[in-house]
Amino acid sequence: MAKASKVSSVLNKQSYQFLENYINNPSPTGFESGGQKLWMQYLKPYVDSFFTDPYGTAVGVINADAPFKVVIEAHADEISWFVNYISADGLIYLKRNGGVDHQIAPSMRVAIHGKKGKVRAVFGWPAIHTRLGNSEAKEPQPKVDNLFLDCGARTKKEVEALGIHIGAVVTYEDKYEELAHGYIVGRAFDNRVGGFMIAEVARLLKENKKKLPFGLYIVNAVQEEIGLRGAEMIARRIKPDVAIITDVTHDSTTPMINKMIEGECACGKGPSLCYGPAVHNKLLSFVQDVADKKNIPYQLRAVSRSTGTDTESFAYANDGCPSVLISIPLRYMHTTVEMLHKDDIENTIKLMYESLINLTPKTNLSYFK
Repeated sequence: MAKASKVSSVLNKQSYQFLENYINNPSPTGFESGGQKLWMQYLKPYVDSFFTDPYGTAVGVINADAPFKVVIEAHADEISWFVNYISADGLIYLKRNGGVDHQIAPSMRVAIHGKKGKVRAVFGWPAIHTRLGNSEAKEPQPKVDNLFLDCGARTKKEVEALGIHIGAVVTYEDKYEELAHGYIVGRAFDNRVGGFMIAEVARLLKENKKKLPFGLYIVNAVQEEIGLRGAEMIARRIKPDVAIITDVTHDSTTPMINKMIEGECACGKGPSLCYGPAVHNKLLSFVQDVADKKNIPYQLRAVSRSTGTDTESFAYANDGCPSVLISIPLRYMHTTVEMLHKDDIENTIKLMYESLINLTPKTNLSYFK
């Protein structure tokens, strides 16, 4: 395993400006079109063509006529809420859209995306002075059924006049920000950082004039957060021969995470490579060999059954597709302050890029050889 060293940058100021814009743009599950348009606009100079599927998965293509097909993939959607009920006094109750964490909601600012555009609101929560009970054990805890939004309206009619309706999607308002020592925070790094990284791989291929001996499909899939649905659809359409999936994984060095369950993984120490049934052993060994030869640091982890990522959708599609998962360590997943280290972004991009330029249709991925 390659050791971490000083990271030479493959990214530039424009790259990080795109990342900031991309993270700050809402792309809730089932409503990803705004983020997809930004992503396609950025990627356009680096690919030969684009196509999208009926549900919004976006694909940039290089060498479309090549018979051998390789996918690099991320998912575009972020967790969010749905408006579920509007009370007579103008308070708005919600349902989850994906695995949004109800415990972080109280006092958060949100945007409700209604028929008349964005409406700002807050998750209301009673002041500490007024909560029931005389001890912490008796204090009310946030639950989906006691959380509500307050948009300033005081009747149901006033809420509806703003264009808010049952089924309107709600996203948090937190933005991208840089911290000390190379860390960045924002909502929805899970997994728009993946979409950013595969776009940067395409940029590097173009700028370095690399000619690939296969068709490359840069896939930004929708609806991962509610069951890998976008990847299922696009895998059946493309029918790739190899798939390299990128997503986030847990930094297990923060409090309240059991390393005996999650394994050991830390931000700043390189991408995490995964062992698991859907991960093709030969392809994983190939990626590890590339990392070792190029002195790209990486970490290892194992899953008992599913990776919980789009890897399964590609691996088990069609007649089976050799697939590998390259994850980037992330702190505070499914919160509005997801945290990444810039070194890991750089090294994950490098590992995907180097894997692609070393892969050929003749690379031995046979199970029994």
